[in-house]
Amino acid sequence: MANKKEESQKEITVEERLVALYQLQIVSSEIDRIRTMRGELPLEVEELSDELAGKQTRIDRYAEQVERNKRAVELSREGIRAAQAMIEKYKQHLNDVHNDKEYDAISKELENLDLDVLKYEKSIREYQEDTRFVQEDIEQVKADIAEVQEVYNAKKAELDEIIADTKAEEEKLRIKAKELEGVIEPRLLTAFKRTRKSSHNGMAVAPIERGACAGCFNLIPPQRVIDVRAHKKIIACEYCGRVLIDQELATEVADQFEL
Repeated sequence: MANKKEESQKEITVEERLVALYQLQIVSSEIDRIRTMRGELPLEVEELSDELAGKQTRIDRYAEQVERNKRAVELSREGIRAAQAMIEKYKQHLNDVHNDKEYDAISKELENLDLDVLKYEKSIREYQEDTRFVQEDIEQVKADIAEVQEVYNAKKAELDEIIADTKAEEEKLRIKAKELEGVIEPRLLTAFKRTRKSSHNGMAVAPIERGACAGCFNLIPPQRVIDVRAHKKIIACEYCGRVLIDQELATEVADQFEL
């Protein structure tokens, strides 16, 4: 199968290769145009989506903190109830003491239990205060989310509209590009893609216009211009590396090529 493909590529003339390369350039430039229409919208939408996710994560963590505070308050209240039960128990024992030593010991236990109650009450106030602060933060983050969500919805709707308008056209162009890539030898295709990636305007095949490369605008030596017009070999611009095609063939391809 691979041999048949190689034989097919060997049968293609230099001019046919140039035509296929320039057609691929036209298709690729049209895809670039569609992407340019979208501009920075895809990136902006993605960043806004990440921002919303980050803020929601903050709210989730705040909610967990509120729940921890709630559990801590309940534990403190249980501690108070347990301490108060012990206080009542020791108070009853005070009526049954037989000497000062027992009285002092029970009094000390009651004092410690009163301190425990105070500590629990202080903890409850601190946890409740922290919860109030956290809930204020939650409300602020929710307000921020509402603002960001509004911007996100507008940008996403704009992007979706552009994608809907251009989806069929872009898909058609991608199919056409794949067809053209199939008739271009791998070495040339790799060079084409590499040059497109490195050039600011995505141009990998440049016509010669007024004796200069239309990609980098450097003058092409007259003899090289003649060689390009001869279509005997693929010639690249010595300054920018773009494949050169004569203006006459480029115009003919552009006029006859249907996207």
